[in-house]
Amino acid sequence: MSLSNSGVGGTGTNSLIKKSATSPQQNALLPNPFDLKDSEILDKVHLIHVPDDNELCNTDIISELVSSVVNQSITQISVTSFKPEFPKLKMISCQMITTRNAAHCAHQTTLWILQKLRSYSWDAKAVITLAAFTLEYGNYLHLSKMTTTDIVGNSLKQLNQMINTRKISTDITELVNDIVHMSVHLKEWATLASKGYDPEDVPALTDALKEIPVLVYWTIASLVASTGNLVGVSNYNLSDYRKRFSVVVPALVTHLSICKQQISKFEDQRTRLDIFKNPKDIVDLLKALIHRNGTDSPSIYEGKDLVKSGLDIFKQKHVLLFISSLDNIRDEILLLNAIYERLQEKPKEEKGFKKEDFKILWIPIVKSWDEANKETFKAMKSLIKWHLVEYFSELPGLKIIEDKEEIGYVGSPIIPVYNSKGIKTNVDAMELIFQWGILGFPFRTSDGHDLFLKWEWLWKIINKATPGLLVKGDRYIFIYGGTNNKWIQDFTTELDKVKRHESVKRADVIIVNYQLGKDDPKLVHNFWTGIQMKKLQNKERQDAVDSRIQEVVNKLFSLRRDPQGWIILSKGNSIKLLGHGEPAYQTLLEFPNWKDKLLEKEGFDIAFQEYYEVKAKETADREPCEVINVDTFNSNVIATISCPNPMCGRVMEVSSVHYKCCHCDEPNNISF
Repeated sequence: MSLSNSGVGGTGTNSLIKKSATSPQQNALLPNPFDLKDSEILDKVHLIHVPDDNELCNTDIISELVSSVVNQSITQISVTSFKPEFPKLKMISCQMITTRNAAHCAHQTTLWILQKLRSYSWDAKAVITLAAFTLEYGNYLHLSKMTTTDIVGNSLKQLNQMINTRKISTDITELVNDIVHMSVHLKEWATLASKGYDPEDVPALTDALKEIPVLVYWTIASLVASTGNLVGVSNYNLSDYRKRFSVVVPALVTHLSICKQQISKFEDQRTRLDIFKNPKDIVDLLKALIHRNGTDSPSIYEGKDLVKSGLDIFKQKHVLLFISSLDNIRDEILLLNAIYERLQEKPKEEKGFKKEDFKILWIPIVKSWDEANKETFKAMKSLIKWHLVEYFSELPGLKIIEDKEEIGYVGSPIIPVYNSKGIKTNVDAMELIFQWGILGFPFRTSDGHDLFLKWEWLWKIINKATPGLLVKGDRYIFIYGGTNNKWIQDFTTELDKVKRHESVKRADVIIVNYQLGKDDPKLVHNFWTGIQMKKLQNKERQDAVDSRIQEVVNKLFSLRRDPQGWIILSKGNSIKLLGHGEPAYQTLLEFPNWKDKLLEKEGFDIAFQEYYEVKAKETADREPCEVINVDTFNSNVIATISCPNPMCGRVMEVSSVHYKCCHCDEPNNISF
């Protein structure tokens, strides 16, 4: 954009000079800027700001030239192809020189300059006006250095009335120096704003922008007043301008300081997110969430013990990342304590994964670490056996944790699972672990799906055989039956006692029970027919899920042959135990011996199962698996024969001379 030679309401340079000579009536219509609030100035200035991206201005070069003149630097300025548009600068300079000695006139000229520079950026408006002022100011500075022997210099001094009559006052020098220093901050803001940061990420940039137009206005107004004083056509009180100018500058400096902090935080978050999305390994991923830049990083504990190696303890490990607040997580802690213990148990390897390679890490999410929250955290920490992060300031990776596209924590506890390479294998294993416990190992999404398929068919059969069955996730369900009515009666009696026991009530355990065929004996036949059909259906299948289903079918037929009875124990839809009658009854009968385990274990089902295994082993020891000589059978029959021991009932292995139970050395029960 090139400036025309027209002034405010005129057609040439002369009209600009004449325009300053306003009539009293015109003066009354022009406001005194010192009577205006910043908000009123902002409104006026915004109306004449129409930025055009095509209107370019090399503010860096102009600022360098102006600074060199004002500071009287002897540093050589680099030569570039850029040339300031002299006519434009001279026109603005002339308009400032001809402004009369009145605040409203300075206001009028300021608006005229802003109108002429309407398509430029805010920082360019200020820098161009400062350059126009420097034409006159620099001329004076340079001529004042001319020696008395310089004939041409002295002649120019006389023409500029610099001999004994014109001098630059201190208030001009101080104000101009302030403006030059301010222009650095203005340029800094423009540079930051040009990088395209989202206002939500760097809100201080928007806050600074609210100050910029007013600051530019008072910068130009101050230059207009200084020019008039410099050439001697006016006698403005520059301290008034400096005062209004100096009020805005500190606010801008404060906003810029905050901007830098916010940008630093944003860039840090962006770097962390890049690492989190493409980690080298699990340690790299965890560092993106937890580690701060520098040495002040959160500590890692295993229970109460500080881990000196920090996050390196998780190298080549799979991590169950428990993320929660400090509120109401006691149940989750007890559950994960039990998972932690079971990861130490045999078998050490399942589904191709070593249990010792799985770690649990708690990242507590706390908005404010006040003393109350610190005490609550310490109380939680005392209960935990696995790993946890201890920090008492803002968590560096909180934004990633709360990002729904990454981890998606919104307040309720979650357990995303990551493998040793930092790849997510389960978005949230919380439901899987609560429903299946260690059976969900290695806690992938597919493991939960396989467990569902493993038991879905059985629940369809159970639901048909037990009308009115209500399955809820927080209820423990006993389904039982058999041909021994006394056992059924005794089992029911003991189960009712356990349900009413104070320990059960204190642990908030809800137990329901259904006797198969109690109201309709035909349903018993339907149940076992359904099991038989599943056995035939699965006979030719070979995949992993069907293989596990076949194991369940065989176990159920083993239970059917138990002369006492049988039980199925589930927590919601998660079947935890297929058990024999006698050890199940003894477990209930001896409930006082294990009642305290209800609060120590992750659930009633686990406590029941552990004691059941003890009683089952005692029963198995009394009735060991048998060895059957093949001579007692037709030698031409190589048949499938089940172990006669009701506590076993598994298919026996054929040797060269006799049938023997192949499960003699294992506990005589199957738990799931």
